Amino acid sequence: MLILAGQGNPGPKYAGNRHNAGFLVLDRIHADHGFGPWRSKFESQISEGTINTADGRVKVLLVKPETFYNETGRALSKAVTFYKLDPEAVTVLHDEIDLAPGRTRVKRGGGHSGNNGVRSMIAHLGENVRRVRIGIGHPGDKSQVMPYVLSDFSKADRDWFEPLQKAISDALPYLAADDDERFQTEVMRLAPAPKHDPKQAKRDQS
Repeated sequence: MLILAGQGNPGPKYAGNRHNAGFLVLDRIHADHGFGPWRSKFESQISEGTINTADGRVKVLLVKPETFYNETGRALSKAVTFYKLDPEAVTVLHDEIDLAPGRTRVKRGGGHSGNNGVRSMIAHLGENVRRVRIGIGHPGDKSQVMPYVLSDFSKADRDWFEPLQKAISDALPYLAADDDERFQTEVMRLAPAPKHDPKQAKRDQS
């Protein structure tokens, strides 16, 4: 079983925020792959379904924590405990300011890089949770990071973000089969990232 979670804040006030990129991608996956209705459990909204891979069907639980972004790990730990899973069974999709808009990187292990939602996951589940980092770019000044991530995607953002949502959904069978490299390659093939500046390119290497 795979737990596929998003990071975000609950409620209509935050629904279109850049910080809710993980939730928005989960919504696309939910619609595309015929998952069951959302219901409340584990301090989250959850939905069950299956993904077809080359090796068979994989049971997947979609999780949108309602604990707010910075407490993502608390809700996910309840789901992991209930299903008696290892942290390696969890994949979290989240926005990443240190990647250029439209870039997607899969990461296992490592630190939180200042992301409080990831910090919470590490505190509750350890470093072995797999992360799908969705690049949203950096506002350019540290003081602007919070208002930037808590603002809605702009119209220009939607031009690359909506194709990226679909690409992640279409490539999901590779992620479910634990083929991270193929998943990442397929996402970038289906939704090439827009051109970005050289300074951002240096941050992409982190």
